[in-house]
Amino acid sequence: MVTQPPQDDYDDEKTSRQKEIEDWLPITSSRNAKWWYSAFHNVTAMVGAGVLGLPYAMSQLGWGPGVAVLVLSWIITLYTLWQMVEMHEMVPGKRFDRYHELGQHAFGEKLGLYIVVPQQLIVEIGVCIVYMVTGGKSLKKFHELVCEDCKSIKLTYFIMIFASVHFVLSHLPNFNSISGVSLAAAVMSLSYSTIAWAASASKGVQEDVEYGYKAKSTAGTVFNFFSGLGDVAFAYAGHNVVLEIQATIPSTPEKPSKGPMWRGVIVAYIVVALCYFPVALVGYYIFGNNVEDNILMSLKKPAWLIATANIFVVIHVIGSYQIYAMPVFDMMETLLVKKLNFRPTTILRFCVRSFYVAATMFVGMTFPFFGGLLAFFGGFAFAPTTYFLPCIIWLAIYKPRKYSLSWWANWVCIVFGLFLMVLSPIGGLRTIVIQSKGYKFYS
Repeated sequence: MVTQPPQDDYDDEKTSRQKEIEDWLPITSSRNAKWWYSAFHNVTAMVGAGVLGLPYAMSQLGWGPGVAVLVLSWIITLYTLWQMVEMHEMVPGKRFDRYHELGQHAFGEKLGLYIVVPQQLIVEIGVCIVYMVTGGKSLKKFHELVCEDCKSIKLTYFIMIFASVHFVLSHLPNFNSISGVSLAAAVMSLSYSTIAWAASASKGVQEDVEYGYKAKSTAGTVFNFFSGLGDVAFAYAGHNVVLEIQATIPSTPEKPSKGPMWRGVIVAYIVVALCYFPVALVGYYIFGNNVEDNILMSLKKPAWLIATANIFVVIHVIGSYQIYAMPVFDMMETLLVKKLNFRPTTILRFCVRSFYVAATMFVGMTFPFFGGLLAFFGGFAFAPTTYFLPCIIWLAIYKPRKYSLSWWANWVCIVFGLFLMVLSPIGGLRTIVIQSKGYKFYS
């Protein structure tokens, strides 16, 4: 007669394996972050190179609507970020370390995954691809400015050069190990934003400046307006990695992680305001509707300053890529280790991450007009995960009283977010159609 091992031993073995896996996975392996880590991780995640496109978005929206959308977005996304920080530990003794775990708690095991994971992946992989292109373009611009007589090099090669950095950095195991990269990136984002608005201001208002809408037809104006809405929406898209960042902060019942995390978020949002508002308002005020979709291109002179700003963009985008890639690495590694029972080894990690960097590089090289694609996909995924998914989860879990302040606040955010989600892909799709007409692959 075969004796079964006691159930307790089996459970112990299971929990010890789970603990071993949790200690290996990038999100949960290191929980000793300081509050200022959360500040610069959030700045790096939030302030994308998209800040340089804000004056252009203003030119598509006009003064009134432009300022309104900028300010509203800042307030709404700060509110939804506060909700995420609060919900991280709302069940005593449990932490929702990942966005989809919170989704599963609100909507159920299966449905939660189906709602959150596709959107989160679209955002994170989309951002990584866009940053491949942005990094490549900024390097190319730097090369052209520094060496005017040099032979022109294809953008494809610059994207490869940019990707080579990530083939190394991607093997840093977790969020805390990239905090140095992230700090450098956060400092850079503040630096190139300052260069952008200060250099514009020193130029003075251009002689033939106009603030009206540029498009000749009504349809063109409307589509541009939608596209501008999309650009502003993506400027505020750090929510996809908030819970993952908070997961790295230590927590006890007496001192929960939301205290230090919220302090970091406040600092990050002040920095975001210092980056976004001056660039958007000064840039548009100086150049009017003739501003380029990247304000650094409008500045042109002095060459050394613009070259410096471009290198700052490259350094920042390196940090941002890592912050957005980390949750994807976590999902891929979780799937392989928990579902497919691979052993958690360094070789597995090396293969998974190298594959991911190569894949994002390849897509970036193939479709460099990805910015338009971002407005398109981003509308579907950025707006929900940032503007209204936290509100829906909040309503589902806390069930505030009908017509109370909390109820109204959440519904206002949901309506505004839905509005962005429906309208910005329309503008983005038109941009893609216009840009892809004269496009040759790998040119």
